[in-house]
Amino acid sequence: MIKCNDKTAEKIRKFGEGEYPNECCGLIFGKINKDGSKEINDILPIINAREDENKYNRFLITSKDMLKGELYARKNNTEIIGFYHSHPDHPAEPSKFDLDHAWPVYSYIIVSVVKGKSEKMTSWVLSSDRSSFQEEQII
Repeated sequence: MIKCNDKTAEKIRKFGEGEYPNECCGLIFGKINKDGSKEINDILPIINAREDENKYNRFLITSKDMLKGELYARKNNTEIIGFYHSHPDHPAEPSKFDLDHAWPVYSYIIVSVVKGKSEKMTSWVLSSDRSSFQEEQII
């Protein structure tokens, strides 16, 4: 389970709509509770660094942007608990590419953006053996 307030969810949705027809991406900050649940306290939108011809179905967060996120987390006494991105004109479900590039423990929020309008938003966690994603309830 991951807790995401309406304001943060709206920011993710608006960023996805604004980047359409390309994928948007960003970092999710918060904390992981002892019971394994997560709480989002902030996000950092990242400009998709993927080459132009592939931005419509892939995203890339550079090491420079990851460092920026780590420094932000340290300064604000929080941690990176996941990533978000959009799926333009596709379901809010992880792709094979997402599976191949994800890391266990982190949350992966995906928002479907259809014809420029955000629709379903889901969250996923990669299994420890990296074989599949399990959907994580967003509350």
